[in-house]
Amino acid sequence: MVFIAVPKNDTIGALVPHTLEEPIVGRSEGPLAGLTFMVKDLFAIKGRKVSNGNPDFYHHATPAAETAPVIARLLDAGASLIGINVCDEFFYSVLGTNAHYGQPINVRAGNHVTGGSSCGSAAAVAAAMCDFALGTDTGGSIRVPASFCGLVGLRPTYGRIDTRGVTPMAPSYDTVGFLARDAKLARKLGQLLLEGESVTAPITRLILAQDIVGESEASIDQAMWDTLDKLLGAIPKPEQMEIAGEDIVAWRKAFATTQGFEIQSTLLPFVQSHNVNLGPGIKERFEIAAGITFDEAESARAVRGQVTKRLKEIVQPGTVIVLPTTPTLPPERDIPDGASFAEFRTQTLQSTCLAGHAGLPQISIPMGKASGCPVGLSFIGWEGGDETLLDLAATLELFIRA
Repeated sequence: MVFIAVPKNDTIGALVPHTLEEPIVGRSEGPLAGLTFMVKDLFAIKGRKVSNGNPDFYHHATPAAETAPVIARLLDAGASLIGINVCDEFFYSVLGTNAHYGQPINVRAGNHVTGGSSCGSAAAVAAAMCDFALGTDTGGSIRVPASFCGLVGLRPTYGRIDTRGVTPMAPSYDTVGFLARDAKLARKLGQLLLEGESVTAPITRLILAQDIVGESEASIDQAMWDTLDKLLGAIPKPEQMEIAGEDIVAWRKAFATTQGFEIQSTLLPFVQSHNVNLGPGIKERFEIAAGITFDEAESARAVRGQVTKRLKEIVQPGTVIVLPTTPTLPPERDIPDGASFAEFRTQTLQSTCLAGHAGLPQISIPMGKASGCPVGLSFIGWEGGDETLLDLAATLELFIRA
């Protein structure tokens, strides 16, 4: 018999106050037997409530009637669920802070944030509190913390991992993803969780997003080129291409507008009807979302259609885009999620909105450190190319660690 312990001394702040008292033990046999995982505080667990990062929501919530299918699949594969992770309030940030539940510690860069909104999930995996964790990615919430905490993180092709039993934010962007310390485990998780059509192909063309890379901090840019030099022979020589150019600002604004408009139908009704106490930054974002008009949303959707067409013309089977996962280093801890954070958020979303708009898979892998902080290298693949990206990550991990 295998005994699985629930973490009792959460010194890094990764767990919500209402985390599990006892583990939910998976099957004794299966491909994940003996492994442990945690989940972001938006996944339904039978008999338990979610808070979505807000104690007012938790107070009014009712216990789930069923466990989210993605969790059930992991339990059936032998993994044991041992904790529920803190997330940014209502997932409306990429910073990794929560005014109510605190700020998880990034053990890989103690003076810097984890990134969010899957902040507790990333913090727990980086600190080896569990083997892997589930999160969600709407605007970068898997990819950003993966980069800042030195982890492998997958945002899958839209719709390829079951989102039933997961609190929706912006449903046309929402995806379930996962975080792990090594690419081999990430590949195994993909084999278990990915559904729908898989389109595998050897990677014969690598496009470097010249305009996105050009906006990155110098130390991240240098880390990327050093890593790509290490990988020569394992991947094609990158060819530089301008992906968005000056249109990138419009692409980012279209994401923010579409996301905000969809929030009017998901999270905003509860926030308004219960006069919810919101933290700084989150409050202002909800106010902006409430004011988005139908015509503004339609214009943003038109831009999204253009982005999708552009990216799918570039990213055909066999072709992937490479870029730093984030253009900036992780900000220092304890900065307020407000005006001082606006520039970081803007820069980040201009990078992460690409895959989100087009529903394409993107994987972030560690590429060492820049200025003492972990940084991630990302690959955006074609629709259904998730397995190819996971295989690529497993191969490249050997080169990067050599």
